[in-house]
Amino acid sequence: MKGNFWNSGSFRFGFSFGLVSGILTTLGLMVGLNASTGSAVAVIGGVIIIAVADSLSDSLSIHISKESEVRSDSKAWKISLFTFLSKMFFSSLFVVPLLLFSLNLAVLVSVGLGLFLLGVLSYFLALEQRENPLKVIFQHWVLAFVVIISTHFLGLWIKLLF
Repeated sequence: MKGNFWNSGSFRFGFSFGLVSGILTTLGLMVGLNASTGSAVAVIGGVIIIAVADSLSDSLSIHISKESEVRSDSKAWKISLFTFLSKMFFSSLFVVPLLLFSLNLAVLVSVGLGLFLLGVLSYFLALEQRENPLKVIFQHWVLAFVVIISTHFLGLWIKLLF
């Protein structure tokens, strides 16, 4: 493969999408399930299930989308593979704090870990695009907090209703 691996469009797209989607989807699920059930089993089960189901679903969705744009079938398959692997890895990463800490602390550690990883990706993307890294990190963190806060309150609302 010519050039470095990061600059391959397939890897870059799949990795970036998988990291962001894996982090935000998993954190939203963890925060919402914790608020609605307070059950470590429900949160751990939800993370493992979403790591598999959502990774496969997003990979297939991206594959079909890329097939409609890209003439190269192999490029669509590469993007799908990198998306799946990246999303599966980053979603599964959040099981570790759940196994090491109490549920509430594990959710807080996971939020911190997710924001850190999102910040690192945002920093490097900003540098490549010659933008202010702090501005880009801030924008991405604001959107992450929208996910985290909205799923927390949605979880509390579900707990009240059921």
